[in-house]
Formats: sequence, C-alpha cells, structure tokens
Amino acid sequence: MNVYVVGAGAVGSFLGERLRAIGNDVVYAPRDLAAVQPQNVDLAIVATKAFDTPGAIETLRRALRDPAKTTIVTPQNGVGNEEALAAAFGADRILACALTVPVGIGDDGQPVAANTGGIAFAPVDPASAHNWVLAAFAATGLKVAAVADYRALKWSKLALNIIANAACAILNVLPERLVRFNDVYTLEICAIREVRDVMQVRRIAAIDLPRYPVRALFAVASLPVPVAKAVLAQRVAGARGRKPPSLLLDLRAGKHRTEVAALSGAVAAAARELGLPAPVNTAYARVVSDIAEMPHMWAKYREHPEALAAEVAAERARSPG
Repeated sequence: MNVYVVGAGAVGSFLGERLRAIGNDVVYAPRDLAAVQPQNVDLAIVATKAFDTPGAIETLRRALRDPAKTTIVTPQNGVGNEEALAAAFGADRILACALTVPVGIGDDGQPVAANTGGIAFAPVDPASAHNWVLAAFAATGLKVAAVADYRALKWSKLALNIIANAACAILNVLPERLVRFNDVYTLEICAIREVRDVMQVRRIAAIDLPRYPVRALFAVASLPVPVAKAVLAQRVAGARGRKPPSLLLDLRAGKHRTEVAALSGAVAAAARELGLPAPVNTAYARVVSDIAEMPHMWAKYREHPEALAAEVAAERARSPG
C-alpha cells in the first residue's frame, strides 16, 4: 500500500511509521508546496493542525495523481476538517479518525507512544466502504474501532480535547495545578456541559472511544458541580497531570495561531447558531486567540484564575441566555 502523510509531527509520524513497519511504502509531504511531487497514493493521512487544513488540501491536490483512488484519513483534533476535505475531494473519499493513544516526540525526534488507547474510524459518506483501512491499522497492533456516524466520533473526541486545555493555556499551568483552582475548575465542568448541550440539540450521540468513556464523562458533568469537580479532578490529575496540553504547548512555543477555533471556538460557533449559551467556550476561544496574537496579554492571565473567571462572567453578562 502506498501511504502519503501530510504533517510529520507526533501523530503523523506515529501513524506513518506504524504502517511502514508492516511493509507499506510511506512518503511524508515536504513543507514546501513547490516541492510536492505527484504520487500514486492508496491512503493519505492528514495530520496537520486544524488551521493548516487548507494548506493540506493544496498539498494533496498536487500530490494525488488519482484522487478518486485515494482514501483520505484525518486524525486531526477539532471539528470541521472532514467537511473541508470532503468539499475538496468528495465525501466518499474521506474517513474521519480519532486517535486516543497519547503520542509525543522523543529526544531523538522519533514518535513516542503510550501502550494505551486506540484508533476509531467513521466514513463521512455512510455508503462508502473503507474496511481495508481498518484492517491495515489493525495489522499494526493498534486497537481499532469502527463508528457509523463521523459527527459522533469527532464531537465525542472534541469533548475530551476541551478538558484542561484552553484553561491551562490561558493560565500557563499544567492540568494537575488547574484542578486546584476551584473557581476555574468549575468552568471546566460548564465547558463540558456546553459541548453536551450542542450535541444533544444537534442530535449527535456521545460515543465511547478507546480508553475514554465519553458517555460517562457527560454523566459526571451532569452531576452537581461539587461532585462532578471531585470526580473529574481525580481523573485529570491522574491521567494528564504533568502533561502540557496542546494549546499550552503552542503558546509556550510562541506560535501565533492555535487550534482553539476548531475546539472551544467550534463549540461557541455551534452554540450561537443554535441559540444556546456557551459563555465558557466563547471566552476560552477569544482569550487564547488574543494571547496568541498579542503575547504581552498573557501576563494578565498567567497564574491569575480570577482574571479568567472575570472574562467568563463578562461573557455571561453579554449573553444571558
């Protein structure tokens, strides 16, 4: 099988090298669009940040010699990537994906993965058959799951990506410290509830993913806030306590763009469309974007949970629904 990977970061390298290890030919896209060469590709993996999806589309347009014979897998975080790829290449070509294996890059530049989690797939076009893709990934030793509704897959993963992400980035703290900020950790429960509410109104089912019981997460978030906080704080501190979340890594690296628009921003946008309140995710998305664009603003929020709580309170006052 000929595999083409766009985005040679932790996730792209991890998946590409797993497929290479079982005998597939794997090519990584060059960063320079002018250097992209046409390829015969059976499987393309788009593993860029969500804001780089338009660039990935241009890369694939140059790289895929016959797009009609290529299945495109997108393990990207956030929502909206599948729709953009489907508009460019056809819904029948796109296979949504959620990777729940914690992956990083080691000191040697190679991907380092935990021995937990798995990978789940869902076709954007329900009539399309991509069983051969699932079989290929199962052959790498990954735990593979098939999901019927790609929206359920991506929104359930989004619910996981929301937790201890934007708030950690804004406050410049790790998850283990975030859970000690009582007022802000209450906001985390509210943020999860906002995702749940959007999914319920849109009739998107919450589904469990390998390693992560998303339905139980929503059930916990629906409990009285003190109980929900106690249960979720224990989970977050134990599983992700000292691991910097993606948005915090981006801000610490001085990047002027983050994926927050496809995460908290996507929740806020969907809520506005549906007439639902989503003050926490709205404030999170705005503040992370402001810090990325104007790094000097970070000083206002670093280790200052009261400043973030004030932003959410102001957002609630603007949208009292």
